Amino acid sequence: MFRIEHKDQSCKARTATLELTHGEFNLPAFMPVGTNGSVKALHHQTVADMGTRLILANTYHLYLRPGIDVIRAAGGLHAFTGWPHNYLTDSGGFQIFSLAPFRKITPEGVRFRSHIDGSYHNLTPEKVVELQVGFGSDVLMPLDVCSSADETRDGVEKAVAITTNWARRSAAAWKNSAEETNGQLFGIIQGQFHRDLRRRSAEEILELDTPGIAIGGLSVGENPEIFEEMTEFSAGLLPENKPRYLMGIGTPDYILAAVANGIDMFDCVYPTRIARNGSVFTSAGLLDLKKSRFEKDFRPIEEGCTCRACQTYTRSFLRQMFKCNEILGPMLATEHNLNFLHRFLNDIRSSIRQDRLAMFRRDFLKTYRQENAE
Repeated sequence: MFRIEHKDQSCKARTATLELTHGEFNLPAFMPVGTNGSVKALHHQTVADMGTRLILANTYHLYLRPGIDVIRAAGGLHAFTGWPHNYLTDSGGFQIFSLAPFRKITPEGVRFRSHIDGSYHNLTPEKVVELQVGFGSDVLMPLDVCSSADETRDGVEKAVAITTNWARRSAAAWKNSAEETNGQLFGIIQGQFHRDLRRRSAEEILELDTPGIAIGGLSVGENPEIFEEMTEFSAGLLPENKPRYLMGIGTPDYILAAVANGIDMFDCVYPTRIARNGSVFTSAGLLDLKKSRFEKDFRPIEEGCTCRACQTYTRSFLRQMFKCNEILGPMLATEHNLNFLHRFLNDIRSSIRQDRLAMFRRDFLKTYRQENAE
């Protein structure tokens, strides 16, 4: 399933391939988020034409609407959505975590109110696995407890204990479903910013010997220095012979930090969300296309970019689309941002094969700004 191809001599980065039920793809890789089974504002074929072979869908949202009965009747999530490649389905734990006033976490599971109609629901680790098996997911994620950046140590310790308990139950449910699914379960380690709790969580999750390991609870509001410090520490706890997935990152600087520390997979709503609001990636940083300075700017978003937005349209026209609330604006900006990240990952993999990721990272960050580029 997972094969390491090359280890960069300048850092801990590696290239690899991951083979899942619906095809093989190269790592490191960014997973676009398709919460409801599709990437917002893009046709599935557009996403596939970029080379994407794995997108993330969300168990919480699909469970609430359309529901497991509809998806099972359709023949699974792939048949229901028409996406022929791989799906990783998040457990929905983060979405439930964000519903703090409307949920209650117990050792048994989670009770929460739907954001759609206010109805009450219960999810257990076993139920979450059952749902993902019913979806036909290629990668299944177990229910876990994500701690906020300001959570107390006592709260984080309790979250780690519940996450471990739920992971054991999830692994048992997954193994019991072996005849129904070819999907691979990834364990999740938690522990917030406490090294001893991270280590404890990693040791307990690794005992389950899941096919892959995810790092949760980072990029939740901490500063970049803490993020990289804990990413390096957490990745160092994980075995080399399994794919490593850092949940919830999608900016070029964080992707470079993750890859340099041996991370293989990542996802985030950020690239598509900012696109729908008019912000696009360039090698110099973000551009807010709604700004008045682009009114008569007839250049593409970025010279040399191969996406439809850059090959056919100008910054001026894209600004017009956003100012007039035309759907074409978000469509083109989303396509550009995902195309940017796809090319960015191609460059990253190439630099790893040449043992020069550290140099590539340094040179890229010399010109890339997190704020809006001039």
